[in-house]
Amino acid sequence: MDAVEIQNLHKSFLGHWGKGGVYAVKGVSLSIRQGAVYGLIGPNGSGKSTIMKALVGLLSPDEGSCRVFGQPATAASNRSEIGFLPENPYFYKFLTGAETVRFYGRLCGLHGKELSARVEEMLALVGLDDAANRRLGGYSKGMLQRVGLAQALVQRPRLLVLDEPTAGVDPIGSRAIRDIILNLKEQGMTVFLCSHLLEQVQEVCDNVGILYQGCLIADGTMEEITSDRSHTEVSLRNPSPELLEQIRVLAGDAWQGAAPARNSLESVFLRGIQAKLREQQR
Repeated sequence: MDAVEIQNLHKSFLGHWGKGGVYAVKGVSLSIRQGAVYGLIGPNGSGKSTIMKALVGLLSPDEGSCRVFGQPATAASNRSEIGFLPENPYFYKFLTGAETVRFYGRLCGLHGKELSARVEEMLALVGLDDAANRRLGGYSKGMLQRVGLAQALVQRPRLLVLDEPTAGVDPIGSRAIRDIILNLKEQGMTVFLCSHLLEQVQEVCDNVGILYQGCLIADGTMEEITSDRSHTEVSLRNPSPELLEQIRVLAGDAWQGAAPARNSLESVFLRGIQAKLREQQR
């Protein structure tokens, strides 16, 4: 059973004064296997946040379905299965980091010694144990995102949903968040994230989907998405200058094998959108 199953998802919103409905998502279907990290990328307004909100039960689709570990996304049992960090989370700035995580832990039904241990564990995981008793009003953007990760993980969810987890974060804070995601991946947690930072998606994700104007225009493993079958890379170990001169004739023991060359995820992303634009102009 997959962790996430989204089938033929449609979602529209009314325009101003109830006129001119706008389609945010148009027939999107995707699945995420348990223990995988799936990255959803696309321009602003492409429907990424709408899909994530539908998955965590904050929006009801017009058509189609979202299921989490076999249960409908709106099922009450999913509250303990899903951890969610929205793009622009709001926290009470007068609370400390520890008080914030404790607050969300109580909302998830934790209490007593279990809650205290979990708060301490989560703040250590995200590297905020030294700032646990500082008020959030003095936190940087990166620290706020990390405390957001801590609250999303406090109830031990099986699925973590992250909407732009590194938005507005400096490179150091961004690197810290990526390391946390990679650590969670090693522990077998399923992660569904969207980001504008394509290099980060390429680094941490097993699968990726490209969303444009509410449509999923590409979906597959990172290898499938970035492979370029029209080119081949040859790998050599410590080749001598002479060997490089004769490479077309003989590689000898230095030959390490050949594999399809890889495009950057950014080039695949832009090429997919350009193809869609050309299709619309026909």
